[in-house]
Amino acid sequence: MPVATQLVPAELVLVGPILDIVNYTGIAVFAVSGALVAARKNLDIIASIFFATVAGIGGGSLRDVFTGVQVNWVLSPAPLVLCIAVGILVWLLPTRIWPERALEWFDAGGLAAFAVFGTGKALSLGAAPLPAVVMGVMSACMGGVIRDVVAGVPSILLRNELYVTAALLAAGVFLGLTMAGLSSGLATILATLCGFCLRGAAIHWGLRLPRHKG
Repeated sequence: MPVATQLVPAELVLVGPILDIVNYTGIAVFAVSGALVAARKNLDIIASIFFATVAGIGGGSLRDVFTGVQVNWVLSPAPLVLCIAVGILVWLLPTRIWPERALEWFDAGGLAAFAVFGTGKALSLGAAPLPAVVMGVMSACMGGVIRDVVAGVPSILLRNELYVTAALLAAGVFLGLTMAGLSSGLATILATLCGFCLRGAAIHWGLRLPRHKG
């Protein structure tokens, strides 16, 4: 029996609608962040859809490839349809309605949600705890990284912000609570809130880890 199954029984992971809600919420808010990039660059509606899709499903696609499963939006078009709808909606709305830091806050929501869902999915597939957390962090961060690279702006990872740290907190809290026997739904909510609150605090107060002194 795999160690991951002994530590975190599969039946405790990805059970009930809460993780699915978190997953689709993460896709939607990441898609908004991508579409906002296109809107602020005054790009056309196809570019808006493209940025929304890249940000919304990019990280999850890499997660599925690395875990050796079928990419989720290939099996079900719902994530892709959601990204397209978000891209169209954001493009139709005037840019002035969005707060100045809206992109960062939507990105924070997607980061926390994907970190938890990615960890849970990896655990359900039999991954050991540490690789599951790494998979959650990667799937949470890569959508934003791909969005920034395509947009030609410095990657969020190079801005010395609490970004990966927030994803790591969300993934770690989910793993710890699940291993402690807490229900999947409650663990998901608490872990997502932890990750979002840390990222939100970093956005609001400019929190960051010390730089290397060289």
